[in-house]
Amino acid sequence: MAESVADVDRSQAAAPGGPPPAGPRTAAPMVVGAVLTAVLLSLAGRYGYHRDELYFLLCGRHLDWGYVDQGPLVPALARLADTIAPGNLVVLRTPSAFIGGAAVVLVAAIARQFGADRVTQTAAAVLAAASGIVLAGGHLLSTTSVDLLVWLAAALCVVRMLRTGDTRWALGAGLALGVGLLNKPLPALLGVGLVAGVLIAGPRRLLSDRWVLAGTGVAVLLAVPYAAWQAAHGFPQLDVAASIAGGDSSYSGRIDAVVLQFLIISPFAVPVWVAGLAALLRRPSWAAYRSLAWAWLVVVTIVLVAGGKGYYDAPLLLVLTAAGVVPAVEWARRGAPRIRQALLVTAAVLMAASSAVLLLPTLPADRLPGFVVAANYDAGETIGWPEFADSVAAVHRALPPPERDRAVVLTGNYGEAGALARYGPQRGLPRAYSGHNSMATFGRPPDDADVVIVVGWSRPDRLRAWFTEVTEAGRVDQRVDVDNDENGEPIFVARGLRRQWSQIWDSEVRHGS
Repeated sequence: MAESVADVDRSQAAAPGGPPPAGPRTAAPMVVGAVLTAVLLSLAGRYGYHRDELYFLLCGRHLDWGYVDQGPLVPALARLADTIAPGNLVVLRTPSAFIGGAAVVLVAAIARQFGADRVTQTAAAVLAAASGIVLAGGHLLSTTSVDLLVWLAAALCVVRMLRTGDTRWALGAGLALGVGLLNKPLPALLGVGLVAGVLIAGPRRLLSDRWVLAGTGVAVLLAVPYAAWQAAHGFPQLDVAASIAGGDSSYSGRIDAVVLQFLIISPFAVPVWVAGLAALLRRPSWAAYRSLAWAWLVVVTIVLVAGGKGYYDAPLLLVLTAAGVVPAVEWARRGAPRIRQALLVTAAVLMAASSAVLLLPTLPADRLPGFVVAANYDAGETIGWPEFADSVAAVHRALPPPERDRAVVLTGNYGEAGALARYGPQRGLPRAYSGHNSMATFGRPPDDADVVIVVGWSRPDRLRAWFTEVTEAGRVDQRVDVDNDENGEPIFVARGLRRQWSQIWDSEVRHGS
């Protein structure tokens, strides 16, 4: 039966000798995306806050055009969610759940631009829904969630521009990148990769096209508020980047970055995105898309050389996956189709099952196997924050009443400060301060605060330089056997401040524990 006009985008038909036309439209990817969003929402309230989510809530109480380590977008989302439903974890994570579903639809839409038929688009949607980066980004509210949506939306506009030759799609790409630059600087890395890809593989005329230049202008204009904030504060994001490059963060380090290339989508999906990379580089009919393959190669090289986090390029791996589904389904239809199709289905099932166990809170928190936290550091970061606050509260209650009334808390990182801001008031805890990232700018202890409960501080020798007496008063007990940064760490009580906080905060404390 002939396909209807609605099924095929006739207005964007391929030029003679150009790439094949877009595939027919299908609603299946939207169904897959909706199912994924529903699953993510059903699991959103399990375990607990991630340390970054607790930090975003604190940043949201101090809304600004920028922060030391991020732009204003995610803190604003956290503020909105906490205003709508204070303390509701499901509402906080709702934007991410919808981003996960949207990512599925975008990956299938990119595959359609490569000529994928309905079955192939559905396969692309299923692979995206089972991928590690989509599940992780869809479960937690994070800057990575927004990055995922931004990069995929920009990539879809670029792919459509390359297929049709209609450079007005550059405006959409510029809009996506500009919004992303209000989240963090990483969309600029995608821009660099795309420009480099066009320089290497063409068509170079795009670099002087008026619509491409206009799209670039849109991205730059939207980024101005955050860039101005960074400039006014001495570009602290550069210090954060240097810290990440030095290995002082999760998922950082060149070896980890290389390994993550084979894990972040799924080990079972590696043959698919490798096939996509090969097809983009070698298929004669896909010559117009060759710059996309080079864009990923340039971006991943920059990440490895600069020591960035290994998931920075993950959205581009999804673009390669969208491309790779086309030859993968073609392969499954040749030779012994039943066996090959069974292999693809088996790989998809294994991919979905392993991703769900490792990246979603599907197992009981009190019996979480060690291999889950070993594979997914973030899982351990969502367990035990109320118990963490209980441990600090026990030390606070043990203080003599005069000290208890004037004590404050100093934490080693923003997650600990965020946990005490969230759970401390109902436990009678005083305000928690931290010198970590933007927490340092949210206020310092009063100069007369000479009794301090210190938690998360890995260098008690620094404390002894600031206080006349430092004693260990307890340990964090999260009451679960989970390996994270807080469980079992010491809690100190420091007395007798040698100098005022105003004298040591900016020069010493805010540089970290």
